Amino acid sequence: MADWRRRLGDWLAGRKPAARRFEAAKHSRLTYGWTTANTAFNTELAADLDALRARSRDLVANNDYARKFMAMVRANIVGPAGFTLQSQAAKPDGTADTSDRNAIEASFADWAERGECDVSGLHSFVDICTLAVMAMARDGEALVRRVRSGKFRHGYRLQLLDIDRLDVRYNETLASGNRVIMSVEVDAFGRPVAYWLLTAHPGDPVARAEQKRERVAAGDIFHLFVADRPEQIRGLPWMHTAMLRLQMLAGYEEAAIVAARTGAAKMGFFVSPDGSASALSEKDEQGNFIADAEAGAFGVLPQGYDFKPWSPEYPTQNYDAFVKSCLRGLASGLNVAYNTLANDLEGVNFSSIRSGTLEERDHWMVLQGWLIRAFLRPVFLEWLGAALLSGSVVSANGLALPASKIGKFRAHAWQGRRWQWVDPVKDVEAAVLAIENGLASPYTIAAQQGLDVDDVLDDIARFQAAAKAKNIQLGNLLQSTKGESP
Repeated sequence: MADWRRRLGDWLAGRKPAARRFEAAKHSRLTYGWTTANTAFNTELAADLDALRARSRDLVANNDYARKFMAMVRANIVGPAGFTLQSQAAKPDGTADTSDRNAIEASFADWAERGECDVSGLHSFVDICTLAVMAMARDGEALVRRVRSGKFRHGYRLQLLDIDRLDVRYNETLASGNRVIMSVEVDAFGRPVAYWLLTAHPGDPVARAEQKRERVAAGDIFHLFVADRPEQIRGLPWMHTAMLRLQMLAGYEEAAIVAARTGAAKMGFFVSPDGSASALSEKDEQGNFIADAEAGAFGVLPQGYDFKPWSPEYPTQNYDAFVKSCLRGLASGLNVAYNTLANDLEGVNFSSIRSGTLEERDHWMVLQGWLIRAFLRPVFLEWLGAALLSGSVVSANGLALPASKIGKFRAHAWQGRRWQWVDPVKDVEAAVLAIENGLASPYTIAAQQGLDVDDVLDDIARFQAAAKAKNIQLGNLLQSTKGESP
């Protein structure tokens, strides 16, 4: 017995411990077909981007839920009034320079009107932002060209281009050492230095015969896309993970509707057991028997025939639950709330819908912040330089702001659209408590609602003055123009 124990101890002491493995990396019958290959992301994009974009466009054109998602993108990122520019020009002592701020904001608002900011004259700046955001959601990326010319009143305009102008199939190594990856020329660090644009849309049959590529410096192009991976050169449609399920769900719903319509007809067939019965009715031109059915009528079966009813029972009672389950998965893939995507408020309570709404709004604000950094801020700074040189930024005294002080005028902020409070009474009370306890300022609370405190105060002052001029007594804050207690 002792010898057996000794041998067992020696064997255990010499046994090597099993290597620890990640379960998700193991090969088994359960993981068969699950890829373990790692390829360059740009290589994957070059192979699939055209097909992804074509299918995404088809879904937007024909799928109800895809169209709903696009409407949500348009309404929540840009909104009905677009982003608000807030100039932050200040005097040497740090106080606000109201005159210069008003001049900059008024001049930019003039440039942002339709016919001034867009070379085609068809779009306002809000329209440009909306079309760019929708292009990113649908196509994965947007293309905007900067156009600078002394012929323009402000010296600066934008041109929207279809992303199809960037040919995914154009890949080349240039003599300079730069690489062209899907029509984007990058240097050794992967920094875009130029874009090789087709001179016309590839789908234009008239221009196709004379199609050429034009090299445009990166400084003249906004190539907008939200990157998923480092070193990524082109963008993916935002619906790419949900696209297959969207298409399959649409086909399932179509089949269910057809089956339900067929089942509602309550059709049937006349059957001759021995095949010897005579024809029921006359034949049409194609040789088919003609039979009519009249609602509310009861007839007698012809001699030699039996009747077999056909009443398909579909959709089943599980139809709603299945569709809702699919839509919840789609909502997760699209980063939106299920109730909003499906227009379904059945069975929700205030707490659950509030939680989903706030989470969705956080996602929209992340995208707003990205758009401000990638597009709005550089557009403003480029416009400002051109507008100051052209003398189009004029203060209230009629004098143009000097270009030599551009460093002062560059300070600014963008405010994206915000939404109504989910529970106005409770949310306002919470905001007031935060201000009273020093946890927030009126500027912070106003920004959360998409408002500029200075504009709010100006509106209150104008309202107070108008009420005072008409001898109207007001209560609370609006009662006094000097801030006395009511």
